[in-house]
Amino acid sequence: MRFLKRLIVVVLVLLVLLVGILFTLHNMTPVQIDLIFFTLPEASLSMWLLGAFAVGGLLGVLISSVVVVSLKTRLYYLNKKVVSARQEINKLRTSGLKDPA
Repeated sequence: MRFLKRLIVVVLVLLVLLVGILFTLHNMTPVQIDLIFFTLPEASLSMWLLGAFAVGGLLGVLISSVVVVSLKTRLYYLNKKVVSARQEINKLRTSGLKDPA
């Protein structure tokens, strides 16, 4: 089973590399990106596309990391509230409640 998993991973990595090489070879046209206030240097279309893909992936990871950290912080404080509520419940159970008679 381990051999089959490793074989599938190797085949997928080789397939991604092959697609990347073919993508690069088919998009060798030099282009110059003109932004509003400045112009980026001329480079191949494949470089700009792969660069944009990489930057987008990094931004996605950074944004999701911020969300994960905020959720973990919220979970920590909520767990503290649960622990204190359980302690209070146990304290009330063990203390003799007076009958209001």
